[in-house]
Amino acid sequence: QVQLVESGGGLVQPGGSLRLSCALSGSAFNRYVMGWYRQAPGKERELVATITTGLNADYADAVKGRFAISRDNAKNTMSLQMNSLKPEDTALYVCNAQTTAWGGHNYWGQGTQVTVSS
Repeated sequence: QVQLVESGGGLVQPGGSLRLSCALSGSAFNRYVMGWYRQAPGKERELVATITTGLNADYADAVKGRFAISRDNAKNTMSLQMNSLKPEDTALYVCNAQTTAWGGHNYWGQGTQVTVSS
């Protein structure tokens, strides 16, 4: 059974930094495109960043230049370094894993809350 477990959320002041992590268990991590999504209260879930198995990263315009996604295939983990945080970054951040292997699968974590406030 595939599980995604996020960690690293919390309360931070505007301009501060946080680092989120997502650990995948129960499957071959290096077969998955990994991503972070976020959902703020009253808003739809939106893509934040993705990283392919070949380490190609893509970002939403709102976070380009401030966030950096990375992955460690040896440790089955993905991270999101978030700098220069803004109040509008406040949301539940959810880890996602997608693969076309084995007929295709899409998995979600439970999420970790990020609150940016003074």
